[in-house]
Amino acid sequence: MNEIEATLDAMSEAERLAAVEQRIAQAAEAVGRKPDEVKLVAVGKTFEASAIEPLIEAGQRRFGENRVQEALAKWPKLRAKYLDLELHLIGPLQSNKVADAIALFDVIETIDREKIARAIAKEIERTGRQIRLFVQVNTGEEPQKSGIAPLDTEAFVTFCRDQLGLPIEGLMCIPPLDEEPALHFALLAKLAEQSGLAELSMGMSADFVTAIGFGATHVRIGTALFGPRE
Repeated sequence: MNEIEATLDAMSEAERLAAVEQRIAQAAEAVGRKPDEVKLVAVGKTFEASAIEPLIEAGQRRFGENRVQEALAKWPKLRAKYLDLELHLIGPLQSNKVADAIALFDVIETIDREKIARAIAKEIERTGRQIRLFVQVNTGEEPQKSGIAPLDTEAFVTFCRDQLGLPIEGLMCIPPLDEEPALHFALLAKLAEQSGLAELSMGMSADFVTAIGFGATHVRIGTALFGPRE
């Protein structure tokens, strides 16, 4: 166990949450922003409901999951117990999971191709479900990673809005592990401005302070809240 892991292990869930919220507030104020401009998405992937519920009890209401199937196994009971939760899908979405995703999640952050956009539009029309949507941008143009290429982003957002009527609110990115994240956060902010989008989902446990400096409105944090994943 390293020093960071030991520190987290010694803290309660409420203390971890308070520490992260304090760092978010300090990062926002350092660049002249209000702390409430930055929303914390607690990433519960791989953690059981029993590990998530203490954070809910501590006051956290916004959570993210990477996989629809995993979310279906733990969130319906939690949502029945806590009626004011907001659930974000932050992992890749397969077309055969669109109906489940629309039914369970409040926000889908990972629209990344025309096929998925059309499937989401069709399901929204069928169900009448109100849902918030982000486009995922592959800012590093990594072949193994989901997301629209930066140069195609504006056209894709326009397609989603004008042809499909999708309520696209913002952009999301996951920078390459071996590159300076600030470059990717700056690029995402520029792309969002070009498309007239106000929301930016960027920044995780290791780099959310930097992301806030570049305008992040949502930061997706798992390790700093739950501890390291196995």
